[in-house]
Amino acid sequence: MTSANSLDQLKARLRDVHHLRAAEALLSWDQEVYMPPKGAAARGAQIAALSAQAHTLFTAPETGALFDSCLSEQDRCTPDDRALLQEAFYEYNRAVRIPESLVREFAEAQSAAYHAWLEARKQDNFPLFLPHLEKLIALSKKQAACLNPELPPYDALLENYERGISVDEVDSIFSLLEKEQTPLLQEITEMKASAPPPVIPEGWEIEAQRRFTEQILADMGFDFEAGRQDVSAHPFTTNFSIGDVRVTTRYSEKEPFSALFSSIHEGGHALYEQGFQEKDEGTLLAAAPSLGIHESQSRLWENMIGRSRAFWSHYGAVFRAHFPDRGGHLSDEDLYRAVNRVSPSLIRVDADECSYNLHVIIRFQIEKALFNGDLEAKDVPAVWREKMTDFLGVTVPDDRQGCLQDIHWSHGAFGYFPTYALGNLYAACILEKAESEIEGFYEKIASGQFQPLLHWLRTHVHEKGRRALTLPLLTEVCGKTPEPDSFLRYLKNKYLAAD
Repeated sequence: MTSANSLDQLKARLRDVHHLRAAEALLSWDQEVYMPPKGAAARGAQIAALSAQAHTLFTAPETGALFDSCLSEQDRCTPDDRALLQEAFYEYNRAVRIPESLVREFAEAQSAAYHAWLEARKQDNFPLFLPHLEKLIALSKKQAACLNPELPPYDALLENYERGISVDEVDSIFSLLEKEQTPLLQEITEMKASAPPPVIPEGWEIEAQRRFTEQILADMGFDFEAGRQDVSAHPFTTNFSIGDVRVTTRYSEKEPFSALFSSIHEGGHALYEQGFQEKDEGTLLAAAPSLGIHESQSRLWENMIGRSRAFWSHYGAVFRAHFPDRGGHLSDEDLYRAVNRVSPSLIRVDADECSYNLHVIIRFQIEKALFNGDLEAKDVPAVWREKMTDFLGVTVPDDRQGCLQDIHWSHGAFGYFPTYALGNLYAACILEKAESEIEGFYEKIASGQFQPLLHWLRTHVHEKGRRALTLPLLTEVCGKTPEPDSFLRYLKNKYLAAD
């Protein structure tokens, strides 16, 4: 018979697991931001030890016994406790299928692969990274077989990031996007060719960029007393609690927009993490139901707000004040056109809205082939070059700007990439609903008032946490099932409408 005592014991155990994972995340953050290179081997062992300890505690027989006791009478629980039990038991069922030895081996391989990727990218030397990539693929296949031997490996891995959708369903969505976006990209590119954006000079002071990005983050609602911004090779967001959410960006003296939109993108993630309910702290309810939902928040802020004409009608003057020497001559309209340049590019994170999903589809197809046995890791660079030419018409000059540009494979994060494009689709649906419910939506953005939007997102998305799965949550928020039409409509309205 279950009791409040059993539930309290289970919550305490789950909270301890959360604390161990937060400590692991803190070591990983330090590894990417501050750790000296010679600390790599020891750091890998430290992270592996914490990962294994968290896994052992979570999958211990005592944890299973507590679940049995609590689940047998979950109907007597509050709705929040019932949601927590269901989500924690889902994670428990997946975790107990993976042996502790594989958890430790995977964590050590991730750490080694990350440092090999950094060096391989620096040297433009894919063979340096290849054995690490091969090992992570092999370990991921083992993980997938443990999680669900009935599923194809890539389906089992996709569930780590986007629960409730199959590879075939993603394939269907991406086939439609490829069919629609390829000619749309060409049409928009040809239309914009007659009025090219202004030339942006080089020589942008890094310290001024830091001040500008931090002002934007603060204006968005990012709480710097509950977070910070640092620099890393690949921008990311991590959190150790609702009161400690950290973002990173990267600066270039050649232009100021990469850092800006990295900060806004990661800021969108961070606002989500800072927006969970305090009562959910340390539990699985203080989380997004999927990475696609998380990406919807970052993509909405980065592109649909940060690249809007309304945004630059307010921040044009702020930009010129931060960069009087390099940007003082750029009008609000110049800046709007500069950040909405449409031109197929080599780098995913710098891609325009019209071509970004095609970058994701390329990675999805390569990952799917790797796990279906249709592609060997050694052939990834050649296939990458071929697909970039076929999809985007660009020639990849080296692997640094090709298959080594992203950090994800060094983390063994196979199945993550599709969530970026799904996030775009979800964001467009959410934007349509927010526009219809927030009076004077773009007028508020144009005056730098982000609080109405943030409050709306807090109420409809952030505070829900993981109480609902992705599709039910989106159906509740948007009043319909998300589909590509909203995103395609957004692109056409923005880029094909007469200025």
